[in-house]
Amino acid sequence: MEEVPLRINSDERDFEMDESDFLLQPPDHEIHSSALRYHSSSKNCFRCLSLLHCGCCSWLWRRCCQERELKSRTIVIGHPSSEKFPANVIRNQKYNLITFLPLVLFQQFKFFLNLYFLVMATSQFIPDIRIGYLYTYWGPLTFVLTVTIFREAVDDIRRHQRDKEVNSQKYRRVVRGRDTPELIPSSKLRVGDLVVVEKDQRVPADLVLLRTTERSGACFVRTDQLDGETDWKLRLAVPATQKLESDLQLFDIKASLFVEKPQRDIHSFIGTFTRHDGYGSEDSLDVENTLWANCVVASGAALGVVVYTGSETRSVMNNSQPRSKVGLLDMEINQLTKVLFGAVLGLAMVMMCLKGFNGPWYRYMFRFVLLFSYIIPISLRVNLDMGKAFYSWSIQRDEDISGTVVRSTTIPEELGRISYLLSDKTGTLTQNEMVFKKLHLGTVSYGTETFDEVSSHLSTAYAQLTKQLSLDGGGSSSPVPRHVVALPSSSGSKVRRSEVTRVQEAVKAIALCHNVTPVYEESSHQESREEGQVRGDCDESPVSIESRTEADQHYWKPRKETCVYQASSPDEVALVKWTEEVGLALVRRDLSSMQLRTPNGMTHSYTIMQVFPFTSETKRMGIILKEEHTGEIVFYLKGADVVMSGIVQYNDWLEEECGNMAREGLRTLVVAKKTLTEDQYMDFETRYNAARMSVSDRVACVAAVVESLEREMELLCVTGVEDRLQDRVRPTLELLRNAGIKIWMLTGDKLETATCIAKSSRLVSRTQGLHVFKSVVTRTDAHLELNTFRKKQDCALVINGDSLEVCLQYYQHEFLELACGCPAVVCCRCSPTQKAEVVRLIQTHTGRRTAAVGDGGNDVSMIQAADAGIGIAGREGLQASLAADFSIPQFSHLARLLLVHGRRSYKRSASLSQFVIHRGLIISTMQAVFSSVFYFSSVALYQGFLMVGYATLYTMFPVFSLVLDKDVSGKIALTYPELYKELSKGRSLSFKTFFIWVLISIYQGGVIMYGALVMFEDEFIHIVAISFTSLVLTELIMVALTVRTWHYIMVLAELLSLGLYILSLVVLKDYFDAEFIQTTDFLWKVLVITLVSCLPLYILKFLRKKFSPPSYSKLS
Repeated sequence: MEEVPLRINSDERDFEMDESDFLLQPPDHEIHSSALRYHSSSKNCFRCLSLLHCGCCSWLWRRCCQERELKSRTIVIGHPSSEKFPANVIRNQKYNLITFLPLVLFQQFKFFLNLYFLVMATSQFIPDIRIGYLYTYWGPLTFVLTVTIFREAVDDIRRHQRDKEVNSQKYRRVVRGRDTPELIPSSKLRVGDLVVVEKDQRVPADLVLLRTTERSGACFVRTDQLDGETDWKLRLAVPATQKLESDLQLFDIKASLFVEKPQRDIHSFIGTFTRHDGYGSEDSLDVENTLWANCVVASGAALGVVVYTGSETRSVMNNSQPRSKVGLLDMEINQLTKVLFGAVLGLAMVMMCLKGFNGPWYRYMFRFVLLFSYIIPISLRVNLDMGKAFYSWSIQRDEDISGTVVRSTTIPEELGRISYLLSDKTGTLTQNEMVFKKLHLGTVSYGTETFDEVSSHLSTAYAQLTKQLSLDGGGSSSPVPRHVVALPSSSGSKVRRSEVTRVQEAVKAIALCHNVTPVYEESSHQESREEGQVRGDCDESPVSIESRTEADQHYWKPRKETCVYQASSPDEVALVKWTEEVGLALVRRDLSSMQLRTPNGMTHSYTIMQVFPFTSETKRMGIILKEEHTGEIVFYLKGADVVMSGIVQYNDWLEEECGNMAREGLRTLVVAKKTLTEDQYMDFETRYNAARMSVSDRVACVAAVVESLEREMELLCVTGVEDRLQDRVRPTLELLRNAGIKIWMLTGDKLETATCIAKSSRLVSRTQGLHVFKSVVTRTDAHLELNTFRKKQDCALVINGDSLEVCLQYYQHEFLELACGCPAVVCCRCSPTQKAEVVRLIQTHTGRRTAAVGDGGNDVSMIQAADAGIGIAGREGLQASLAADFSIPQFSHLARLLLVHGRRSYKRSASLSQFVIHRGLIISTMQAVFSSVFYFSSVALYQGFLMVGYATLYTMFPVFSLVLDKDVSGKIALTYPELYKELSKGRSLSFKTFFIWVLISIYQGGVIMYGALVMFEDEFIHIVAISFTSLVLTELIMVALTVRTWHYIMVLAELLSLGLYILSLVVLKDYFDAEFIQTTDFLWKVLVITLVSCLPLYILKFLRKKFSPPSYSKLS
C-alpha cells in the first residue's frame, strides 16, 4: 500500500514538495514522480506555445487569405456602428508594399526564359563550371528585372493615385451636436454615418434613404453606371424620418435599421426600420428605399444612412479583382524559348557524345550548356519590355487620338490580335441623350427641318380657340379660373378634321400622356445653404433648401428659375421637351393635376383620374384625364407598335411607318386616345377598384379591366425618338467589322432599346436579319429555340440575360458555336458578372483574343476579364477608365488604336523578337563549329567584353530601332481595314517564321566560322578578329534587309554601331591584333565572308518581293 500514490490536490502537492526540500531526502519513487511532473509541465508549456503559434497562423490566414464572412447588421440611427466593417475605398491596385516584390518576381520567373537565366547565372557561383565573368550573366538578368520592377511599380503607383483621387471626393456628413454638416472624404465614411448627397453627385456607399428635399420623400437616381439602364429610377425615403422637421432631429429619435447581409443582386433588398421611442412604427424596406454606390442623384438632395461600405457594396461585389494580364505574343515567345532550350540540351549532348563520356563528364556537359546558352538570349526580354514602353509612349503621343492613356504597358501587342470586341451600349455607343426626331400623322410627316410648321399650326389652333372663347365668353357662367381655358371636344365629330386640328390633338396627347414632373430650381449669384438642413420649406420653390429670414432679404440677389423635367425614362423627357419647344409646355404636375401653357400664354388645367404606368409586360403607358373647364374625360395611351396595332382602329399605314422609323434607328411610340362619358368612366372605376381589392389573381384582374378600355382607340400619331450616338460610331463599327472583328453588344438595358441602337449604330447592317431569341426557362424551350436559330443564315442574334443563363447552363457548347458564327450578337439585361462570364466563355471556346470597351462601373468586370480592356472616360465617372488597360475619350478612337497602333505594336515586336533570337543563334552556331574543330573543348570563342558588347554596344541600337519600322502608313491601315484580318492568324511570329530564322542563323554562323578558319594563317587572335568583324557587319546588314520603312533614327543607329565597333578595334588591343586589322588581308577576308553570308539572302528577298509580294506592299 505504501507504493500506491495518493490522489492529492495541487496545493497539497506543492506543500509536500516544500517539506521534502527542507526536511528529508525524498525516496526514489518521489524523485521519479517529480521528474514526470516536470516533464508534464514542460509538455504543457510546449502545447501552449504551439497553440499560440497555430492561433497566430490561423489569424494571419483568416486576415490575408480567407474570404470575409458576410453578415446582416442592425444599425442604430444617429450612432455610427462600433462593429468592424470594410473601409469605404475603391481599390484597383494589384499589389501592396508586402506583396509587391514577391508577386512581381513570381510573375517574371513564371516565364521559362527568365527562370532559365536565373539558373544559368546562379551556376556561375560554382568555380568548376564557371566559364566567364559573373557580370556577363548577372548584368543582363538584373537589368531585365530592374526594368520590369520599375515599370510595374510605376503602373501600380498610378493606379494608387487614381484610386486616391476617387476616394478623396468630399461629402457632407451630418454630426450630432453640430448645426452644419462636416466635409469628409468618401474613404472616411463608416457604417451608420448620415451622409448628404447633392444633385449630380455620385453616391459614395450603399445607403438607405432617410430624407429628401421633396416633401413626398421621392428622389430620382441614375443607375446606368450600375446596371446599364438609361431610365431614371424613383427612390423613396423612409416615411418615419421624412416626416421629421429637420435633419438634426434624427439624433433625437430612438430608431434602428435591420439590413440583410451584403448581396450581389442589385435589384433586391430586405430591411426593416423600427422606432423604439413609443411610436412603435415598423416599416419594411425594399430596393426602392436604397441608394447603391455609383448611382448618381438626379433630382434634389438626399440624406441617407450608410449600410454597406467598400468591398461589401453592390457595385464592388459585382466587379472582379484586377489580374495581371499576359499577352499572347509573350506566351508564344515563351513556347519558342522552350524549343530553344531543347536545342541547347541537344547540342550539348551531341558534343558530349563526340567528345566521349570520360572523366567528370557531367561537368563538361554543364559547361557546354552554358556555352550554348546564348541560343536563348536574355536581351530578348530587355528589348521587348523597352519596345512595349515605346509603343505605349507612341499611343499617348498620337494627336489623332489625343487624350488616350495607356494604363498597362505590358500588353500593347494585344491590340493587334483582336477577334472579338465586346461593347457596352449606354455611354459607349450612345450619349444617353434622347432627341425627338419625327412625328407622323399618317398622311403627313414632320421632321427636324419642318417642326416650325408644327409650331405655326399650334399657334393657329390656339389663336382660333382664344378668339372663339372671347366671342362666347360673355354668356359663360362656368367657374373658369383666371387665365385658365379648355379646348372644345373634337373627338366626337365624324367629319374629317383639318391638318391643324390633327397636329394640335397629337401634340396635346404627347404633352399629357407621361409621368414627367417639372421641377423649378432657383439659382442666384450668391448661393447660400443652411448646411444641416436638407429638407426645407417648399412654399417658394419645390426644391428650395435655403432658410432665409425677412431681415436679410436684401442680401439676396434676384433669382432666376430654371425648369428641369424629372422622369423615370429619358424618352419621356425628350417628348415633353419637344412639346415645350413647339409651344405647348408642361408647367405644373402633382399627383392629382396637370397644367399646360399654350403658345399664346394661356394655362389649361387637367385633373388626373388614373395612371397606368409602363411595364415590360404591357409595353404601354396610359392616363385618364378630366379637363377642368369642359368636364370632358379622355383616356390617352402610348406604347410599342407591336401591342398598339391591336388596340387602335384599323389603318393601313401604322406598321409600314413604324418599320421605316425602326430602320432609321428611331425608338417609336404609338399615341392614341379615347373620349369617355361620365357613365363609362364611373363603370370603369367601379370595376377597376373591385379588381384592385381582389384576393386571388389581382394582377390579371386589374389587367383585364384596363384592357376593356383599350379597344377601338383613335390613332393620333407615331413619334420617333433618337438615342443620340457618340461621334463617328457608325463608321468606326463598319471599319472594325471590315477588319474581321466580330462585335458583341452587352448591355443592362431593355431588349427594345438595345435592338434599336443595334440598328441605328449599324452594328447590324441593313442587309442582315435580326433574330430575337425568345425568353426560355426550361431545357426543352432552349433546345427548340436553338434549333429555330440554327436554320437562320447571316442573322444577328438578340438575347436577354435570363435566356442566356439557361442556354449556357444546358447547351453551352452548342450556343457558343452558333453565337460565335453570328455577324453580331446583342445581349440585353446583362448583369456585370454575366458580361465578364461571356468574355471568359468566348476566350475558352474560340481561343481568340478579346477586347472589351465600356464607360461605367458595371463594365469593370468585363474590362478586367478581357485580354485588352478599354475604358471610356465618360460624363458618368472614371471607374471603367481607371480599371482599364487603355483609356480613350471616345469610341471612335478605337479604330486607330486597334488598326494602326495594334498592328504596329504586334508587327514590330514580332520582328524584334525574331531578330534577337537570330542574334543569339548565329553566335551559338559559331561556338558549336569552333568547339567541334578544336577537339570538342568547352572553351568560349569570345571572352568577356566581346560577348557583352556583341549584344549591347555593337548591335543593340540597330536591332532596337526596328520598333520604328512600319509596313504601311496609318492612313492605308484605316483605308483598307481588311489588312488587319491577317494579324489574328499570328503569321508574323509562328513556328514557320521561327524555323526560317533558325536556318538563316545556322547558314550565316557556319559561313562566318568556317570562312574564318579556312582563311586564317598563323595566329588564333586573327580568327577572332575576322569572325567577330564579319559577325557584326552581318548583323547590321541583316537589320537593313529587314527594315520596310526607313526612319532617320534607324540610319543613325546603324552608323553609331559601326562607329563604336571601329573604335573598339583600335581601343581593345587585348582582343584584336592592332597591326593585322590595318592590313588589306583583314579587309578582303572580312568582306568576302560577309558577302557570302548576306548576298544569297538579299537575292531570295528580292525574288520573293517580285513574284510573291505581301498584300500590304501592293497598297504602299
